[in-house]
Amino acid sequence: MSDLGYILRKTRLERKISLDDLQEVTKIRKRYLEAIEEGNYKVLPGSFYVRAFIKSYAEAVGLDPTEVLNMYQTTNPSPVVEKPVVETIRKNRTSVRNTEKMSRWASSVMFICFILLIFGIVYYYTYKNYKGTPAGEKPSQTQSPRITDTTNPGAGTTPTTSTNASSEGKVEPLPTPTPAPTPTPPAVQVKFSSNEKGVDNYIITGTANLNIQMKINGSCWIRVDALTDGGGKDMLRQKLYKAGDTDAFDLTSSAYLNVGAASALELTVNGTVVPVGDTPNPKRVQLNLQKN
Repeated sequence: MSDLGYILRKTRLERKISLDDLQEVTKIRKRYLEAIEEGNYKVLPGSFYVRAFIKSYAEAVGLDPTEVLNMYQTTNPSPVVEKPVVETIRKNRTSVRNTEKMSRWASSVMFICFILLIFGIVYYYTYKNYKGTPAGEKPSQTQSPRITDTTNPGAGTTPTTSTNASSEGKVEPLPTPTPAPTPTPPAVQVKFSSNEKGVDNYIITGTANLNIQMKINGSCWIRVDALTDGGGKDMLRQKLYKAGDTDAFDLTSSAYLNVGAASALELTVNGTVVPVGDTPNPKRVQLNLQKN
């Protein structure tokens, strides 16, 4: 076992993080994590993946990834690899060809639009001449017929007011309808529902949006995922936060939080404080948004 692997494994055990939990957090296969701890880097796909996996491992257990990578670079210097020039030339040629195609396509569209415009103008003036109406003259508007009352000569020009007439000839105004009361929107509620397989489940009701506020009190790795309707996860952020950092998310779907050190996070959901924990152990929280 190398010195780097010994430090990573010792830190992981001190934080009480199993390899299965680390695999869930970093999305790195368990056999690759074991190879990193043993210093057997030949098992990993390549030097690029070695550095990426070591960085993710360090962030997940709360170590400074820059220092860990410097330690790896000191003991395992990476060879200098020249970037292929041929691939760059091919990309430039492809970009130029795409630009030329777009230019030809835009020119064709503009030419077709110009032809259609000319046909439209010719058709407009031909239609006007055929009807016998000059192009600049507008047809006179037909006046609506005037309705008159034969029993009352002046009734055709005087507007009337909607009223209720009684049998005695009295005119009474129509009653004013009473406006319907505006329904009061339900209050937002954030309730703890259950703990299944180490995941704290909360139900959020009375709102169409999920507002998450995070305040960091110490070094902590956190990953936030948006849950899809099919049960999948879309990663929104994966980051190693420092003391004093803040972050916020405004979602229209449920969310899943994977926290490396629970005591370093103050979590607020739609104005309600959600207790995460007072120990530096990992914590997983699922916020289930139930829309009305």
